[in-house]
Amino acid sequence: MDKLEDIERQVTQLSPAELARFRQWFADFDAAAWDAQIERDAAAGRLDALAAKALQEHRAGRTRPL
Repeated sequence: MDKLEDIERQVTQLSPAELARFRQWFADFDAAAWDAQIERDAAAGRLDALAAKALQEHRAGRTRPL
């Protein structure tokens, strides 16, 4: 059994309260991982072209307030 299968098996055995705690922990963990990836991409310049395109669209009047 590999690690993922073991985790899946263990998750199925959690009580409803434990599962709720796990869901919250995983949501927080996943959000932090996403934030870290965005920060790495921004620092490496991987988002520069997207930002430039967005600014160009905005300056051309092709955006609207949220």
